[in-house]
Amino acid sequence: MAKALLFDLDGTLLHSDPLHIAVFIELFAEHGQQIDKAYYLEHIHGTFNEITFGRHFPDQDALALADEKEARFRDRLGDSAEPMPGLTALLDRAAAENWRVAVVTNAPRVNAEAMLAAIGMTDRLPVVIIGDECAAGKPDPAPYLAAMDRLGVAPGDCIAFEDSPSGMTAARASGAYCVGLRSSLTEDKLCAAGAHVTIQDYTDPALPKILARLNERNSSS
Repeated sequence: MAKALLFDLDGTLLHSDPLHIAVFIELFAEHGQQIDKAYYLEHIHGTFNEITFGRHFPDQDALALADEKEARFRDRLGDSAEPMPGLTALLDRAAAENWRVAVVTNAPRVNAEAMLAAIGMTDRLPVVIIGDECAAGKPDPAPYLAAMDRLGVAPGDCIAFEDSPSGMTAARASGAYCVGLRSSLTEDKLCAAGAHVTIQDYTDPALPKILARLNERNSSS
């Protein structure tokens, strides 16, 4: 049976949260509201921008604000960024094991393409599932289920990597084995959202045992 690794993007393939936080703080301030990193992580992290802006600025055009936020994010991102530590080696392992891979994100497609290009992973991660292009975005499991369908894999044969509560909720509901990355949140918060286990990044010494699950399932099937 085919196996797969499913990756969220922001905070999972690259540590992009500092850029998002800076842009949200800037935009909120321009519209008369003060927020900080803690507020972002508690109330905004992993949520669709249009929902966030609609909730905080009900008298303004939420879609326009969302588009402006993402344009500013792409400007700050630029053309080059560092992938999450250990990502290249993990993708090498996936290729050697014939594990299938996909990106599953709530980011707009233009952002997803920009981020993958910036970390040099466009060709290595060609399957990109966008929440807005599914029946529902995270925290609904629809994007993960769409990725599984696209790759031709069963939920029990997938490991999903996530860093936000909404993403983890979606991954857990899809039936995948869920690994939380502690890029911004603590283990307690990730596990409360559904993570089976957490790692710091892809160099974490706990990762080999996690990945062994896929081969163990293969040998027992």
